[in-house]
Amino acid sequence: MKATGAAAAALIATGLLWGVNAVALAQARDTDQNQQRANGSGGAPPQPAGSAAGADERPDLIAPVFQITSVEVIRSRHGPELDIIRVRGLASSGGWEEAELVPLTRGTPVDGVLELIFVARAPAEAMDATGFEPIEAIFPLESGHPYKGVNVHSASDSVTLTQLPGYAEGKPAGEDCSKCVGKVFVPKGAAAPAGKPAAQTVNEERLPATVRVIKHSDGIPTADSNPNRLTIVLSKEGTITTAIWE
Repeated sequence: MKATGAAAAALIATGLLWGVNAVALAQARDTDQNQQRANGSGGAPPQPAGSAAGADERPDLIAPVFQITSVEVIRSRHGPELDIIRVRGLASSGGWEEAELVPLTRGTPVDGVLELIFVARAPAEAMDATGFEPIEAIFPLESGHPYKGVNVHSASDSVTLTQLPGYAEGKPAGEDCSKCVGKVFVPKGAAAPAGKPAAQTVNEERLPATVRVIKHSDGIPTADSNPNRLTIVLSKEGTITTAIWE
């Protein structure tokens, strides 16, 4: 299990270092600009923070995939018996790469269930909501493994397979907000505006649980980033003007 422990540790370390790296990069950029101004060096004039090329890009971030659509275990009987776990899912947007299954289980679990988390490398910048993207990964199990079942976690759900080999499906995907812009937002429990057909409205109940709604008059207290959070921005009239995964 040495490789398993290293993979889990890398996942945790990446999450902890993400915030630190972002601050360090910003501080380094500001220090460099200050030194250039103090030295009177030539080149391009000082730019406002965040306006430099690539300023919107974030450090590499390994994050859970948005949702799982299926978990399958295939058993090969040609040569030594081998179980292959195949997990399919949906990424919140395009640009997710290097999908993999990282074990959370150490040793032999008391319930016989192998716990995995489905992760991938997130896009380097916020992405327009253009629709969910299919993504998948596999994880081989050696002959004689002790597992009786598999439970795979994503950012929004988990899917359990109680019999090996076997197949289990996840929940249907909700609204991906690829056609939200230009429509009227309807908050939870509220009625749609009179005279507005359903095709011209977006109900909050159908959006992901991680949705962040920013009204025209709202402040934005934090600038943290989450590639599995859908952010929608509303006009004064309550129309959706922006929909991004950020």
